[in-house]
Amino acid sequence: MAQMPALFIGHGSPMNTLELNGFTRGWRAVGNTLPRPRAIVVVSAHWFFGATAVTAMERPRTIHDFYGFPPELSAFEYPTPGAPDVAAEVVEALKPIWCGLDHDQWGLDHGAWSVLAHLFPDADIPVVQLSINALKPMAYHLDVGRKLAALREKGILILGSGNVVHNLRRVEWDKPDSAFDWAERFDDAVMEQLAVDPANILSVAQHPDYELAVPTPDHFIPMVYVAGVASESGPLDPFLKGYAMGSLSMTCYAIGMDLSCVEAKGAAEIPEDVPADQTNI
Repeated sequence: MAQMPALFIGHGSPMNTLELNGFTRGWRAVGNTLPRPRAIVVVSAHWFFGATAVTAMERPRTIHDFYGFPPELSAFEYPTPGAPDVAAEVVEALKPIWCGLDHDQWGLDHGAWSVLAHLFPDADIPVVQLSINALKPMAYHLDVGRKLAALREKGILILGSGNVVHNLRRVEWDKPDSAFDWAERFDDAVMEQLAVDPANILSVAQHPDYELAVPTPDHFIPMVYVAGVASESGPLDPFLKGYAMGSLSMTCYAIGMDLSCVEAKGAAEIPEDVPADQTNI
């Protein structure tokens, strides 16, 4: 079986689920180019709690983990099958790191399904979601990513979903396509590091803009997982680059696939503005 690619998607607002814009068009173009995986392992910024676990139910529920958005978004379902057998493979791949099997507590949160809705709109590929252990240091997450890399040889796509730059306290709602200088500087520094040596991605914590760009680790860590996956294989290539509301980076990366399907690595069309009460992004 051919080695599957690995992706990191800057997911931004949950409204991207329903919108066709420069970012979601790019995700769809990549999805149309991907070989069909046997299954998908997703690491989303929104399953961030005090343990390492993987969903192991036959039918993961669609979790609507947000508020203040239109009813159409709360009604959205992504009825993909689960994969208990793949969950067991994840547990085995991570050893000696402990990983629990979640049979009924979680499912797929919007960090997972807002992206999968465009990559695989038919919802016919089995998906499991791996939690982010909030009690562990960055080096732990990089190591987990390294261990996940072996699953690519088994037809499993690894997908990280978060944002390299994610500072909700600095969001400017009336500037949907803007970027603060510090956001661009840090996003560019991460891009340069991933192009040279993904295994050393944690060095960006020394960047002077790190604390502004990563005030909390939840959205940054999914990229660290994918950097770990790529650490033994080569650079991560950007296929979309852009910003939303000043302090969110939408940059996306891939390894192991032809990215000529996406026209430009420059700024993409930014989604429409959202009201200030829609803050769970």
